[in-house]
Amino acid sequence: MTDDPGQPSASQQAAPPRRRLRSILSFLIAVALVWALLEWSDVHLADVARTVARMPLASFLIALAIHCAIYALRAWRFRTLIPGAPPPTFTQALVIGAAHNLATYLLPAKTGEGAWVVYLKSRLGVSASVGLASLIVARLLDLAVLCGELGLVCLWLAWTGRAGALPWPAGFGALLLALTLLFFVLASKSHWLTSIARQLLAWTGLARTRIGERIGLQLAAVAAALRDASSGGRLARAALLTVPQWLGIFAFYAVLARALGLDAGVGFVEACFGSSLAVLTNLLPINGFAGFGTQEGGWVLGFGILGVPRDEALATALGVHVVQLFDTLLLGVVALALLAWLWPPRRAVE
Repeated sequence: MTDDPGQPSASQQAAPPRRRLRSILSFLIAVALVWALLEWSDVHLADVARTVARMPLASFLIALAIHCAIYALRAWRFRTLIPGAPPPTFTQALVIGAAHNLATYLLPAKTGEGAWVVYLKSRLGVSASVGLASLIVARLLDLAVLCGELGLVCLWLAWTGRAGALPWPAGFGALLLALTLLFFVLASKSHWLTSIARQLLAWTGLARTRIGERIGLQLAAVAAALRDASSGGRLARAALLTVPQWLGIFAFYAVLARALGLDAGVGFVEACFGSSLAVLTNLLPINGFAGFGTQEGGWVLGFGILGVPRDEALATALGVHVVQLFDTLLLGVVALALLAWLWPPRRAVE
Protein backbone atom coordinates (compact mmCIF):
# COMPACT_ATOMS: atom_id res chain seq x y z
CA MET A 1 0.00 0.00 0.00
CA THR A 2 1.38 3.45 -0.88
CA ASP A 3 1.26 6.44 1.37
CA ASP A 4 -1.55 8.92 0.83
CA PRO A 5 0.04 11.79 -1.12
CA GLY A 6 -2.31 14.19 0.57
CA GLN A 7 -0.85 13.44 3.97
CA PRO A 8 2.33 15.27 5.03
CA SER A 9 5.40 13.14 5.51
CA ALA A 10 7.00 12.56 8.90
CA SER A 11 9.76 15.04 8.07
CA GLN A 12 7.19 17.66 7.06
CA GLN A 13 5.27 17.09 10.29
CA ALA A 14 8.49 17.44 12.30
CA ALA A 15 9.53 20.65 10.54
CA PRO A 16 7.15 23.07 12.34
CA PRO A 17 8.28 21.97 15.84
CA ARG A 18 11.91 22.36 14.78
CA ARG A 19 11.20 25.82 13.41
CA ARG A 20 9.42 26.77 16.62
CA LEU A 21 12.35 25.48 18.66
CA ARG A 22 14.82 27.53 16.59
CA SER A 23 12.64 30.63 16.96
CA ILE A 24 12.34 30.17 20.73
CA LEU A 25 16.10 29.63 21.01
CA SER A 26 16.73 32.73 18.89
CA PHE A 27 14.45 34.81 21.11
CA LEU A 28 16.12 33.52 24.28
CA ILE A 29 19.58 34.33 22.90
CA ALA A 30 18.46 37.89 22.14
CA VAL A 31 16.95 38.32 25.62
CA ALA A 32 20.08 36.97 27.29
CA LEU A 33 22.43 39.20 25.30
CA VAL A 34 20.37 42.36 25.84
CA TRP A 35 20.01 41.55 29.55
CA ALA A 36 23.79 41.09 29.84
CA LEU A 37 24.44 44.43 28.13
CA LEU A 38 21.93 46.22 30.37
CA GLU A 39 23.45 44.66 33.50
CA TRP A 40 26.87 45.78 32.30
CA SER A 41 25.64 49.39 32.07
CA ASP A 42 23.33 51.85 33.78
CA VAL A 43 20.90 51.97 30.85
CA HIS A 44 17.22 51.18 31.50
CA LEU A 45 14.74 50.09 28.84
CA ALA A 46 12.24 52.69 30.05
CA ASP A 47 14.77 55.44 29.29
CA VAL A 48 15.34 54.01 25.82
CA ALA A 49 11.57 53.94 25.18
CA ARG A 50 11.22 57.57 26.25
CA THR A 51 14.12 58.60 24.03
CA VAL A 52 12.61 56.87 21.00
CA ALA A 53 9.21 58.45 21.73
CA ARG A 54 10.82 61.92 21.81
CA MET A 55 12.67 61.44 18.52
CA PRO A 56 11.82 64.24 16.07
CA LEU A 57 9.30 63.17 13.45
CA ALA A 58 11.46 64.69 10.71
CA SER A 59 14.39 62.44 11.67
CA PHE A 60 12.15 59.37 11.66
CA LEU A 61 10.75 60.22 8.22
CA ILE A 62 14.23 60.92 6.81
CA ALA A 63 15.45 57.56 8.12
CA LEU A 64 12.39 55.81 6.66
CA ALA A 65 12.98 57.47 3.29
CA ILE A 66 16.61 56.32 3.35
CA HIS A 67 15.42 52.81 4.26
CA CYS A 68 13.09 52.79 1.24
CA ALA A 69 15.91 54.04 -1.01
CA ILE A 70 18.14 51.19 0.22
CA TYR A 71 15.42 48.69 -0.68
CA ALA A 72 15.11 50.26 -4.13
CA LEU A 73 18.86 49.96 -4.75
CA ARG A 74 18.80 46.33 -3.59
CA ALA A 75 15.92 45.57 -5.94
CA TRP A 76 17.72 47.20 -8.84
CA ARG A 77 20.86 45.21 -8.03
CA PHE A 78 19.03 41.89 -7.75
CA ARG A 79 17.27 42.54 -11.04
CA THR A 80 20.65 43.25 -12.61
CA LEU A 81 22.02 39.91 -11.39
CA ILE A 82 19.12 37.85 -12.77
CA PRO A 83 19.53 37.21 -16.51
CA GLY A 84 16.49 36.07 -18.37
CA ALA A 85 13.80 37.04 -20.81
CA PRO A 86 12.50 38.97 -19.07
CA PRO A 87 13.98 39.23 -15.55
CA PRO A 88 11.68 40.20 -12.66
CA THR A 89 10.37 43.72 -12.98
CA PHE A 90 11.67 46.38 -10.63
CA THR A 91 8.38 46.30 -8.69
CA GLN A 92 8.54 42.53 -8.32
CA ALA A 93 12.15 42.64 -7.15
CA LEU A 94 11.32 45.46 -4.73
CA VAL A 95 8.36 43.66 -3.14
CA ILE A 96 10.07 40.28 -2.93
CA GLY A 97 13.21 41.96 -1.60
CA ALA A 98 11.28 43.61 1.23
CA ALA A 99 9.62 40.31 2.17
CA HIS A 100 13.00 38.55 1.98
CA ASN A 101 14.62 41.18 4.19
CA LEU A 102 11.88 40.69 6.79
CA ALA A 103 12.53 36.94 6.84
CA THR A 104 16.29 37.44 7.04
CA TYR A 105 15.87 39.90 9.89
CA LEU A 106 13.51 37.83 12.02
CA LEU A 107 14.42 34.19 11.42
CA PRO A 108 17.32 32.74 13.43
CA ALA A 109 20.85 32.05 12.17
CA LYS A 110 20.21 33.84 8.85
CA THR A 111 17.92 31.01 7.69
CA GLY A 112 15.60 33.65 6.23
CA GLU A 113 18.10 34.25 3.40
CA GLY A 114 16.51 31.33 1.57
CA ALA A 115 13.24 33.27 1.33
CA TRP A 116 14.62 35.14 -1.70
CA VAL A 117 15.01 31.89 -3.64
CA VAL A 118 11.66 30.53 -2.43
CA TYR A 119 9.68 33.67 -3.32
CA LEU A 120 11.26 33.99 -6.76
CA LYS A 121 10.49 30.37 -7.60
CA SER A 122 7.02 30.08 -6.08
CA ARG A 123 5.69 33.48 -7.19
CA LEU A 124 7.49 34.24 -10.47
CA GLY A 125 8.74 30.87 -11.70
CA VAL A 126 12.43 31.82 -11.53
CA SER A 127 14.51 28.66 -11.11
CA ALA A 128 16.10 28.02 -7.73
CA SER A 129 19.60 27.96 -9.25
CA VAL A 130 19.17 31.43 -10.78
CA GLY A 131 17.71 32.85 -7.56
CA LEU A 132 20.48 31.32 -5.45
CA ALA A 133 23.18 32.59 -7.83
CA SER A 134 21.89 36.17 -7.60
CA LEU A 135 21.83 35.92 -3.81
CA ILE A 136 25.38 34.54 -3.58
CA VAL A 137 26.87 37.20 -5.85
CA ALA A 138 24.95 39.97 -4.06
CA ARG A 139 26.20 38.84 -0.65
CA LEU A 140 29.80 38.61 -1.88
CA LEU A 141 29.50 42.17 -3.20
CA ASP A 142 28.06 43.25 0.16
CA LEU A 143 31.07 41.79 1.96
CA ALA A 144 33.48 43.40 -0.50
CA VAL A 145 31.98 46.88 -0.15
CA LEU A 146 31.54 46.60 3.62
CA CYS A 147 35.18 45.55 4.08
CA GLY A 148 36.34 48.27 1.70
CA GLU A 149 34.36 50.97 3.47
CA LEU A 150 35.51 49.89 6.91
CA GLY A 151 39.11 49.56 5.69
CA LEU A 152 39.13 53.12 4.33
CA VAL A 153 37.57 54.43 7.54
CA CYS A 154 40.24 52.65 9.63
CA LEU A 155 42.99 54.21 7.51
CA TRP A 156 41.32 57.61 7.92
CA LEU A 157 41.15 57.16 11.70
CA ALA A 158 44.84 56.25 11.79
CA TRP A 159 45.81 59.17 9.52
CA THR A 160 43.86 61.80 11.46
CA GLY A 161 44.68 60.45 14.91
CA ARG A 162 41.02 59.90 15.77
CA ALA A 163 41.88 56.38 16.94
CA GLY A 164 43.96 57.81 19.77
CA ALA A 165 46.81 55.62 20.95
CA LEU A 166 45.39 52.45 19.40
CA PRO A 167 48.11 50.90 17.20
CA TRP A 168 45.93 48.63 15.05
CA PRO A 169 43.66 50.76 12.77
CA ALA A 170 46.18 51.13 9.93
CA GLY A 171 47.05 47.44 9.82
CA PHE A 172 43.42 46.41 10.24
CA GLY A 173 42.41 48.78 7.46
CA ALA A 174 45.01 47.31 5.11
CA LEU A 175 43.79 43.79 5.92
CA LEU A 176 40.19 44.78 5.19
CA LEU A 177 41.17 46.28 1.83
CA ALA A 178 42.88 43.00 0.96
CA LEU A 179 39.67 41.18 1.89
CA THR A 180 37.79 43.58 -0.37
CA LEU A 181 39.83 42.41 -3.34
CA LEU A 182 39.33 38.79 -2.32
CA PHE A 183 35.54 39.14 -2.14
CA PHE A 184 35.42 40.96 -5.48
CA VAL A 185 37.40 38.12 -7.07
CA LEU A 186 35.03 35.58 -5.49
CA ALA A 187 32.04 37.55 -6.78
CA SER A 188 33.45 37.47 -10.31
CA LYS A 189 34.46 33.80 -10.06
CA SER A 190 31.77 32.58 -7.70
CA HIS A 191 31.37 29.34 -9.68
CA TRP A 192 34.65 28.32 -8.02
CA LEU A 193 32.59 27.69 -4.90
CA THR A 194 30.58 25.01 -6.67
CA SER A 195 33.80 23.46 -7.98
CA ILE A 196 35.05 23.18 -4.41
CA ALA A 197 31.76 21.57 -3.38
CA ARG A 198 32.02 19.04 -6.21
CA GLN A 199 35.58 18.21 -5.17
CA LEU A 200 34.34 17.58 -1.63
CA LEU A 201 31.66 15.24 -2.99
CA ALA A 202 34.29 13.30 -4.89
CA TRP A 203 36.71 13.23 -1.95
CA THR A 204 34.07 11.89 0.46
CA GLY A 205 32.75 9.36 -2.04
CA LEU A 206 29.26 10.88 -2.04
CA ALA A 207 29.53 11.60 -5.76
CA ARG A 208 29.04 7.88 -6.43
CA THR A 209 25.75 7.75 -4.52
CA ARG A 210 22.31 8.64 -5.84
CA ILE A 211 22.07 11.64 -3.52
CA GLY A 212 25.55 12.74 -4.54
CA GLU A 213 24.60 12.56 -8.22
CA ARG A 214 21.55 14.74 -7.59
CA ILE A 215 23.63 17.24 -5.64
CA GLY A 216 26.19 17.26 -8.44
CA LEU A 217 23.51 18.08 -11.01
CA GLN A 218 22.19 20.90 -8.81
CA LEU A 219 25.72 22.25 -8.34
CA ALA A 220 26.22 22.25 -12.11
CA ALA A 221 23.02 24.27 -12.56
CA VAL A 222 24.08 26.75 -9.87
CA ALA A 223 27.56 27.06 -11.42
CA ALA A 224 26.04 27.95 -14.80
CA ALA A 225 23.73 30.48 -13.13
CA LEU A 226 26.67 32.02 -11.25
CA ARG A 227 28.58 32.49 -14.51
CA ASP A 228 25.54 34.16 -16.08
CA ALA A 229 24.99 36.43 -13.06
CA SER A 230 28.53 37.85 -13.25
CA SER A 231 28.85 38.07 -17.05
CA GLY A 232 27.87 40.66 -19.63
CA GLY A 233 28.73 43.62 -17.41
CA ARG A 234 26.15 42.58 -14.81
CA LEU A 235 28.73 42.26 -12.04
CA ALA A 236 30.14 45.76 -12.64
CA ARG A 237 26.67 47.31 -12.65
CA ALA A 238 25.72 45.43 -9.48
CA ALA A 239 28.93 46.58 -7.77
CA LEU A 240 28.19 50.20 -8.67
CA LEU A 241 24.75 49.83 -7.10
CA THR A 242 26.18 48.22 -3.96
CA VAL A 243 28.32 51.25 -3.05
CA PRO A 244 25.45 53.78 -2.68
CA GLN A 245 23.38 51.07 -1.01
CA TRP A 246 25.92 50.78 1.81
CA LEU A 247 26.39 54.53 2.02
CA GLY A 248 22.63 54.67 2.53
CA ILE A 249 22.81 52.06 5.30
CA PHE A 250 25.39 54.11 7.19
CA ALA A 251 23.45 57.32 6.58
CA PHE A 252 20.39 55.59 8.05
CA TYR A 253 22.33 54.70 11.20
CA ALA A 254 23.92 58.16 11.43
CA VAL A 255 20.59 60.01 11.17
CA LEU A 256 18.97 57.86 13.85
CA ALA A 257 21.99 57.90 16.16
CA ARG A 258 22.15 61.69 16.08
CA ALA A 259 18.37 61.98 16.59
CA LEU A 260 18.56 59.65 19.60
CA GLY A 261 21.27 61.62 21.36
CA LEU A 262 24.65 60.36 20.17
CA ASP A 263 27.52 62.77 20.83
CA ALA A 264 27.37 65.64 18.34
CA GLY A 265 31.14 65.34 17.88
CA VAL A 266 30.68 62.01 16.11
CA GLY A 267 30.57 62.72 12.39
CA PHE A 268 29.48 60.61 9.44
CA VAL A 269 32.84 58.85 9.04
CA GLU A 270 32.92 57.92 12.73
CA ALA A 271 29.32 56.73 12.48
CA CYS A 272 30.38 54.51 9.57
CA PHE A 273 33.04 52.91 11.77
CA GLY A 274 30.80 52.31 14.77
CA SER A 275 27.87 50.98 12.78
CA SER A 276 30.15 48.83 10.59
CA LEU A 277 31.18 46.82 13.63
CA ALA A 278 27.49 46.50 14.54
CA VAL A 279 26.77 45.12 11.07
CA LEU A 280 29.73 42.73 11.22
CA THR A 281 28.70 41.28 14.58
CA ASN A 282 25.13 40.95 13.33
CA LEU A 283 26.38 38.73 10.50
CA LEU A 284 27.20 36.01 13.03
CA PRO A 285 25.05 32.92 12.39
CA ILE A 286 24.33 32.61 16.13
CA ASN A 287 22.59 35.97 16.37
CA GLY A 288 19.33 36.15 18.26
CA PHE A 289 15.88 37.41 17.32
CA ALA A 290 16.19 40.36 14.90
CA GLY A 291 19.89 40.60 15.77
CA PHE A 292 19.19 42.01 19.23
CA GLY A 293 22.21 41.77 21.47
CA THR A 294 24.84 41.10 18.82
CA GLN A 295 24.16 44.35 16.95
CA GLU A 296 24.22 46.34 20.19
CA GLY A 297 27.47 44.68 21.24
CA GLY A 298 29.16 45.67 17.99
CA TRP A 299 27.76 49.20 18.24
CA VAL A 300 29.05 49.67 21.79
CA LEU A 301 32.46 48.28 20.80
CA GLY A 302 32.75 50.44 17.69
CA PHE A 303 31.69 53.72 19.24
CA GLY A 304 33.57 52.89 22.44
CA ILE A 305 36.80 52.80 20.43
CA LEU A 306 35.98 56.35 19.35
CA GLY A 307 35.55 57.44 22.97
CA VAL A 308 31.74 57.43 23.19
CA PRO A 309 30.69 56.50 26.76
CA ARG A 310 29.37 52.96 27.09
CA ASP A 311 25.94 53.93 28.42
CA GLU A 312 25.41 56.52 25.69
CA ALA A 313 26.44 54.06 22.99
CA LEU A 314 24.18 51.29 24.33
CA ALA A 315 21.18 53.60 24.71
CA THR A 316 21.47 54.84 21.13
CA ALA A 317 22.11 51.30 19.86
CA LEU A 318 18.88 50.02 21.38
CA GLY A 319 16.91 53.02 20.14
CA VAL A 320 18.26 52.70 16.60
CA HIS A 321 17.48 48.99 16.60
CA VAL A 322 13.88 49.56 17.70
CA VAL A 323 13.29 52.03 14.86
CA GLN A 324 15.03 49.72 12.40
CA LEU A 325 12.82 46.83 13.50
CA PHE A 326 9.69 48.98 13.10
CA ASP A 327 10.68 50.03 9.57
CA THR A 328 11.55 46.46 8.57
CA LEU A 329 8.25 45.13 9.92
CA LEU A 330 6.26 47.90 8.24
CA LEU A 331 7.83 47.44 4.82
CA GLY A 332 7.90 43.65 5.13
CA VAL A 333 4.23 43.31 6.06
CA VAL A 334 3.22 45.59 3.18
CA ALA A 335 5.37 43.47 0.86
CA LEU A 336 3.78 40.21 2.07
CA ALA A 337 0.32 41.66 1.48
CA LEU A 338 1.27 42.73 -2.05
CA LEU A 339 2.78 39.31 -2.73
CA ALA A 340 -0.44 37.57 -1.71
CA TRP A 341 -2.52 39.95 -3.80
CA LEU A 342 -0.46 40.40 -6.97
CA TRP A 343 1.64 37.23 -7.22
CA PRO A 344 0.02 34.31 -5.37
CA PRO A 345 1.95 31.02 -5.19
CA ARG A 346 2.01 29.03 -8.39
CA ARG A 347 0.71 25.46 -8.32
CA ALA A 348 3.65 24.16 -10.30
CA VAL A 349 6.94 25.71 -11.28
CA GLU A 350 9.05 24.30 -14.07
